[in-house]
Amino acid sequence: MAGDAEGKLGHAQIIFDMTFLKKNLVYVILLAVVLVFALVKPLREFVSDQFGMTATVDKVVAESSFADEDFDVDLKGMNVPDAKLSDYKGQIVFLNFWGTWCAPCRTEWPSIEALYKSKNQKVKFILIAMQDKEEAVKKFLEENKYTAPVYIAQSPLTPKMLPDVFPTTYVIGRNLQILKKEDSTLDWNSADSQAFIDSVSK
Repeated sequence: MAGDAEGKLGHAQIIFDMTFLKKNLVYVILLAVVLVFALVKPLREFVSDQFGMTATVDKVVAESSFADEDFDVDLKGMNVPDAKLSDYKGQIVFLNFWGTWCAPCRTEWPSIEALYKSKNQKVKFILIAMQDKEEAVKKFLEENKYTAPVYIAQSPLTPKMLPDVFPTTYVIGRNLQILKKEDSTLDWNSADSQAFIDSVSK
């Protein structure tokens, strides 16, 4: 009799334990997850990195692209009609900031002119003269018989677009992404430059 009583008591205890476990299963699982997350450092660091990576990617994209407001610039043509920089969104753009007073700028002009003559069907060329007078710019173009489109900005440039040094050149993609930035002189008519323009303008 005593054995039967103990057996029934043990059976009842098992039933109670199973019922308690079922009712609190969610809490048990959550507790286990919290303990694993707290104790396993690599897992904790991995999850943290995934959240951090999203912010980093967004920052990289922002830094490597122009925004619509950056292209909201009125341009006065020196050897072409007036335009707005935003007119060229959706196209590959060769954007160069230079000045007649800038010796390195004048040095790279022949290679830009040569690139323009060979690639103007694939790429839109916009050369913006900075800190310059219209008369000086027009005289420079006429004397050298340069034909690449030159403008003077008629509205402020955003800090993102405003160059720190001259010359500064951007090759900009159809979605305003910065495909190349060059803040020094470059032989734009070299085989490498020609190949690069061909690759991004397909």
